[in-house]
Amino acid sequence: MAERRIGIRELKSKLSECVREVRRGGTIVVTEHGRPVARMIAAASSLRERLEALSDAGGILWSGRRLKPTKPVARVRGGRKTVADLISENRE
Repeated sequence: MAERRIGIRELKSKLSECVREVRRGGTIVVTEHGRPVARMIAAASSLRERLEALSDAGGILWSGRRLKPTKPVARVRGGRKTVADLISENRE
């Protein structure tokens, strides 16, 4: 289903119609003075569905493979505390 563009004023008057369209799988881009300000997509229930929706909308680029674990980027010199420990202490 193609992406539909709609102005805020028109969206206010046709909200129920737009929600039905989105529920059927459509995407609506809301514009203000011709500039996109929001995107309406169907709510996804699972993480996989949300990731697919983000990918379809161009919000993310992801191959679908699991990410490799990373090592901490920095450690505090002279102690056994990590940067995460210091941040936690700072929040208290």
